[in-house]
Formats: sequence, C-alpha cells, structure tokens
Amino acid sequence: MSQSDRRERRRALRLLLGLSGLGALLAALVVLGAATALPGLSEWVAQTFDDGIGLRAAAIIAAIVAVLLMIVFAIAAGDGIIGEIQFMIPGFFLFFIFFWLMIAWVF
Repeated sequence: MSQSDRRERRRALRLLLGLSGLGALLAALVVLGAATALPGLSEWVAQTFDDGIGLRAAAIIAAIVAVLLMIVFAIAAGDGIIGEIQFMIPGFFLFFIFFWLMIAWVF
C-alpha cells in the first residue's frame, strides 16, 4: 500500500467518524428537544381534540368521502360505473367502514 493510499484511508476514516459523531449529536438534540416539548404539545392536543364528532357525524362524512372516491375511481377506470360495478360495491363498503371508523377515532 502506498503512502497516498494510507493518507486517503485516514482522511476517509476521520470524515466518517466526524460525520457519525455529528449525526449522533444532532439525533441527541432532536430527542432532547422532543422530550422538553412533549408535555406542552400533549396538553395542546388534549384541549384541541377533546370532544370529538361522534359516530353519527363520522358516518355521514365517511359516506360522502367514499362516494366521491368511488366516482373518481370509476372515471379513472375508463369503463365507467357499469363496467366496474362488481368491484365498486364491495370497495365502497370497505372504504365507508374504514373512513367511518378512522374519522370517529381521529376526530
């Protein structure tokens, strides 16, 4: 191994160690910042999303979103609603149930 190869390896190793140390320091600062901001953030989330909208309102919103999404899928399919109806009916109910429960859970 020549002298220049050794210098290049040492330089690459120093660069790797320096960048790794800098990355570890940055990750530690992010964790520290998150740990100090978490109590205030969780209090804000608890106050903002306290009451919720309930299952009835979530069902109405989910039905509207699912119907609009099925219309978009039917237009994008090219065959329209008639050619894709056997896939769209079960898809509608799956989307409806998913959106209904997720909206009720999140909001």
